[in-house]
Amino acid sequence: MAIKTVIITGANGNLGTTVVKKFLRNGYRVVATVMNESMRDAFDRHEHLEVCPVDLANEKDTAVFVSNTISKYKTVEAALMLAGGFDAGDIAKTPSADLLKMLTLNFETAYHVARPLFEHMKQHNIGRLIFVGARPALDASAGKNMVAYALSKSMVIKLAELLNADAKGKNVTATVVIPSTIDTPPNRKSMPNANFDDWVKAEQIADLMEIICSETGNPLRETVLKIYGNA
Repeated sequence: MAIKTVIITGANGNLGTTVVKKFLRNGYRVVATVMNESMRDAFDRHEHLEVCPVDLANEKDTAVFVSNTISKYKTVEAALMLAGGFDAGDIAKTPSADLLKMLTLNFETAYHVARPLFEHMKQHNIGRLIFVGARPALDASAGKNMVAYALSKSMVIKLAELLNADAKGKNVTATVVIPSTIDTPPNRKSMPNANFDDWVKAEQIADLMEIICSETGNPLRETVLKIYGNA
């Protein structure tokens, strides 16, 4: 059986490192993107891991990266768009510059990867695109105090819906996983009084992402997958 190739962006983040390890353990070839050359050292060497510094905010650079990956491995069966950022602020504290920053970090970095890959996947009639959404994008009461972040993530959700409409009838799907609070060291530090047991573990998210990309996940057609736990 041929090895599957998956692109994972934001691979050096708290979620990304866990997801990379999960997919390598399950026999995937992982092409991981990081922001710069120095971040390569964050990964242990593995025969099926390729780490690529890519400026995902640059559409041309990202298109070259995707094209080179396809040329090298012939098919890319999945892409997990984990790169992104966060910013808080209600509408009074959110100038357009802050909004544009969040759109670049959360939407454009995903769009620049998904757009060329989607066409490749449709041609081969196989592909899984996984995005990371956010609860505030679905819940206005939560999003009102993080306007730029919520708006940028809502665009990610709409993108996945549009891709699914385009690929209807094909074995190509777009899924947005929406976790509640992820149990990471930075989140524990910033919310020391929270009940960590209610939070979602990065390993749980990685497991679900792998299921989506596996044969088991073939029947799934729901755009939004809420991973809230008890939070």
